[in-house]
Amino acid sequence: MTDTKPKAAGWQIAKACGIAALWAIGCFFFVEWARPDSGVVSVSFTIIQPAAICAFIAYVGDPLGTRSRRYYALVPLVSGAGMVLVSVFVLQEGAVCIAMLAPLWILFGMAGTLFTWMLRDQNGEDNVADTFAAHGLLVLPMIALFVETTLTPPIAHYTVTDEVVIDAPAEEIWPLMQGMGHVDPDAGQWNISQSVIGIPRPRFAQLDGKGVGARRHARWDRGVYFDEVVDRWEPGRNIGWQFDFTQSDGWDITDPHLRPDGPYMRIQSGGYELEPLPDGRHLLRLHTTYAAQTHFNGYAALWGDLFLGDIQANVLEVIRQKAEGR
Repeated sequence: MTDTKPKAAGWQIAKACGIAALWAIGCFFFVEWARPDSGVVSVSFTIIQPAAICAFIAYVGDPLGTRSRRYYALVPLVSGAGMVLVSVFVLQEGAVCIAMLAPLWILFGMAGTLFTWMLRDQNGEDNVADTFAAHGLLVLPMIALFVETTLTPPIAHYTVTDEVVIDAPAEEIWPLMQGMGHVDPDAGQWNISQSVIGIPRPRFAQLDGKGVGARRHARWDRGVYFDEVVDRWEPGRNIGWQFDFTQSDGWDITDPHLRPDGPYMRIQSGGYELEPLPDGRHLLRLHTTYAAQTHFNGYAALWGDLFLGDIQANVLEVIRQKAEGR
């Protein structure tokens, strides 16, 4: 008798996880088909769905409402791990999307299971079966999606700035501001975005022409390339550009939902500024401006600061190493 209950409970949980996984995969492909422009990057899919799925699993896995809060806290962690596996092997999502989605899944999954635990009667009776039908939870993300399609996502503009102190004259730094030339694989520095998550590193940058209107050609790892059109030019001090992704390629190796010229994020402009310091060294500053258009721009900006900050810090370190002859 004691062996039967754990087995039955385990089967209930496994069945709930299977149903939830199939539903989530089905929703993904449906949303990609119905709204390829903005369906997946939405509050309904990234916030409401994990809350509903985790609540569903917790509800079905505890039919008598007798499990501890520890069980309800573990459900989002286990389902989050399953989400990562499904995203990698079934949905073919990239590391960037997974890294951005996982914290939301766990956070709002815990909110869903906590809500479920609060509604359950801990004395072994289910007093909310009529109003909290478990299977109805899975429909909530789709209902929310249709409501969300009537709302236009706001646009927010952000600028990410990094700087480095270089012990070299301006004559050594200014040519590198125009283009770093070839970059060795071991140049730059370790960072989370490129060393762990796998965002490509720059391998080549060269300026074609001089002054306003010249084009900078950038080449990164794994076939990524794009251009920048110079719109600000002060020799020895300042160079700025507008990004041009019309002839770019290779972004599929990151995430199709996170193209730098996509509907959710548009990287717009950037540039270097060089300032002399009293001790003879120079401060080199690099900035990038981008626009985000989602229903959770604040959260997206946190990742934008991380990714662009790591990329810029790595570029500045490459320039410092080259200018100082290291």
